[in-house]
Amino acid sequence: MDGVKHRPAAPLPLTEEQNPSTADLDLLDTHELLHRINDEDRRCVWAVERELDVIGTAVDAIAKRLSEGGRLHYFGAGTSGRVAVMDAAEIPPTFSTPKDLVCAHIAGGAHAMTASVEAAEDDEQAGAAEAALAKIDAHDVAIGLSASGGAPYVLGAMRAARSAGALTIGIANSPGTELLRDVEIPIALLTGPEVIAGSTRMKAASAQKMALTTISTAVMVKLGRVHGNLMVDVDASNEKLRARARRVVKQLTSAPDERVTAALEASGQRVREACVMLASNCGVEEARSRLAAAGGSLRKALAAPK
Repeated sequence: MDGVKHRPAAPLPLTEEQNPSTADLDLLDTHELLHRINDEDRRCVWAVERELDVIGTAVDAIAKRLSEGGRLHYFGAGTSGRVAVMDAAEIPPTFSTPKDLVCAHIAGGAHAMTASVEAAEDDEQAGAAEAALAKIDAHDVAIGLSASGGAPYVLGAMRAARSAGALTIGIANSPGTELLRDVEIPIALLTGPEVIAGSTRMKAASAQKMALTTISTAVMVKLGRVHGNLMVDVDASNEKLRARARRVVKQLTSAPDERVTAALEASGQRVREACVMLASNCGVEEARSRLAAAGGSLRKALAAPK
């Protein structure tokens, strides 16, 4: 021996390990191949379920900050970044939020949504710079997503966000990772080794998407942008969504079709305003005042004395 002390290799992230249940994939017929993949996919739901208490803590903390004027930022690389972009893109049309309320940042920028920019995830300074460019401050929340929990771009962004006073939340698919150690609320989605070793576009990404849509949906419910299970803040920007708005208003008010249409037109296709107008027999300005007095809650506005 040359006397040089060799450091032991760092343990592989859970998502890089080989899955013994799928070691013979290339020997299976199509039916069995699909069943093996499907069996592994079930672990995504279980992984999210195991973390519901922690996710609940995150939801309440995010809702509080957003209700006080803060914003929610997602940071991810590769598939995790694409999951983040997909969720953030759906929030404004579903809940009529300002476009900058929930923002997604992906390593490599917009080009990385449709093309592989794998080296971008290795740039910690780029993540920090992206957080600075977004002007993240103490009112905001930053969620970092990384299957391995070690993507430098995500780590850089989260460290910069935390330094700025933002609440930091990490979502990773391997336990004890750097990301989960660095944040205030760590969410470990333990989906186990992938069907194809290291292919985190599969279980890891599916669980991340479930967790992220669960978080964002629950936050919007907490902020009063859902009534029961109805989309009362839908941005009725096309015919499908305008038809949905009409159905919701009719269901909540039982008003005739012509009155529903007239109220929606007068309110600029705003479901909550239209419902209050019809239920209280008032104009749009009065409806908006009633909603404001109810903190934006349609349920409270409808229950208030006429």
